[in-house]
Amino acid sequence: MTNYIFDTGSELGHHHLDHLGKLLDTPTTWCLERSGLRPGLRCLELGAGSGSIANWLAGRTGEVVAVDIDTTQLSDVAPGVRVVRHDLRDGLGVDGPFDLIHARLVLIHLPERAEILGRMIDALAPGGRLVIGDMTDRPLEALAVPEPADRDLWKRMMHLSNEVVSPARGISWTWARETADRMTAAGLVDVRAMEYSQTTSGGTDGCLLHRNLNEQAEPLLLAAGATEDELTRYRDLMTNPGFKAWFYQFLVTSGRRP
Repeated sequence: MTNYIFDTGSELGHHHLDHLGKLLDTPTTWCLERSGLRPGLRCLELGAGSGSIANWLAGRTGEVVAVDIDTTQLSDVAPGVRVVRHDLRDGLGVDGPFDLIHARLVLIHLPERAEILGRMIDALAPGGRLVIGDMTDRPLEALAVPEPADRDLWKRMMHLSNEVVSPARGISWTWARETADRMTAAGLVDVRAMEYSQTTSGGTDGCLLHRNLNEQAEPLLLAAGATEDELTRYRDLMTNPGFKAWFYQFLVTSGRRP
C-alpha cells in the first residue's frame, strides 16, 4: 500500500502496534462486548495488526478471519483465527457473510474508504454488526511542558504531522465523524458511537507512540519543513515526564444490518 506511511513489519512497527494495543484495546473491547458477542459468530477483523483483537474475539465467538496487508505481526494467533494477507483496496479478501466486522484505524488511511465501507456493509449477515474505530480531528492540546518553547514545538509538530504530511498521504481526520451518517444512509440501524481519549505523559504509551510515528515519518516531516533539531527535541519531549498532553480522540461507531 504505497500511500501508507508506517511500516508495521519493522521493529518500529512492532512497538507501534504494541503502544496502540495498550492505548486502545480496552475501549475497543468495551464496544465489541456491547455488540452482542456469543459463541458461534463468524467475525472479520480488518487491519488486524498484532492480532490482539482477533485473538480476543476468537475466545468469545467462533471463527475469526484476520486480514492485513502485512501479516508479519500475526505469527501468534489463537485457535479459531485464520490469517489472510490482502490489500483492502482490492476487496475484503474473503467472502461473507459475517456476523461481526471490525476495523480499527484502517479507513482513516485509505482514500477508497467510502467504497470499502460499502463492501463491509454488503458482507454483513442479516442482523450482523459493523464496528469501526478511527481517530478524529480534535486538536491535541499540550497541558504541561518542561520549557515554554516546547508548547510551540508541540503545536508545530502536530501541524506538520496532521495537517501537512497526513493529508498528502490520503489520511482523513474528519472521516470518523462521517461514519455514523454513512452507516445510516446505507441502511444500517441501531447506529451508535462512543468517543474516547485520555491524557498522556512523556514516557507513557501515548507519547511513546507519538515518538514512534515521528521516527517512522521522519523523511516526510523533513520534506515538509521540520528541522533535525526540532525532531530531536520533540522526541526527547516524548520521554520527558514533565510533558503532558491529550492523546488523539478515538471514535468507535457501530451499526446493525436489519
